[in-house]
Amino acid sequence: MSPKEDALQLGKSLDFLRSIWALDHALHARSKAMAKKTGLTGPQRLALRIIGSFPNISSGELSRVLHVHPSTLTGVLQRLETQGFIMRTRDQADGRRALFALTRTGEKHAGPAEFSVEGAVKKLLKKAPAAEVDAAQRLILQLADELLEGTVAGEQRPE
Repeated sequence: MSPKEDALQLGKSLDFLRSIWALDHALHARSKAMAKKTGLTGPQRLALRIIGSFPNISSGELSRVLHVHPSTLTGVLQRLETQGFIMRTRDQADGRRALFALTRTGEKHAGPAEFSVEGAVKKLLKKAPAAEVDAAQRLILQLADELLEGTVAGEQRPE
């Protein structure tokens, strides 16, 4: 049997999971290459793009858009701020809340970039039928919900 045929012997669940791991590996590899080339990782660039689209967004709002816990975002925001890509201001209505916007440097780096995860996604989406894209996105989000079902930070959610 060829390696491809061996993989098919694993069954639908494991074959699907292997595909997800391949995607995860590719995301990390592109992110690392982006960091070397542009100074921004994939997650940093995505945060930068969203902050550019929603100036004065709070970290809580940004974490909801990115589907990550706010504590996960803290390091990304600190690095972007340290590198001079974003600026932090206090919300006038609630002094405890920080708002984020792009600096001029951030604006220069927040535009579309071919050598990015986003660029690869755009290239693929141009070729893929809309119905397949919609179905894949629904399936990915359903899997995310399934994985989070019953867990919060690796612990059982209270019933």
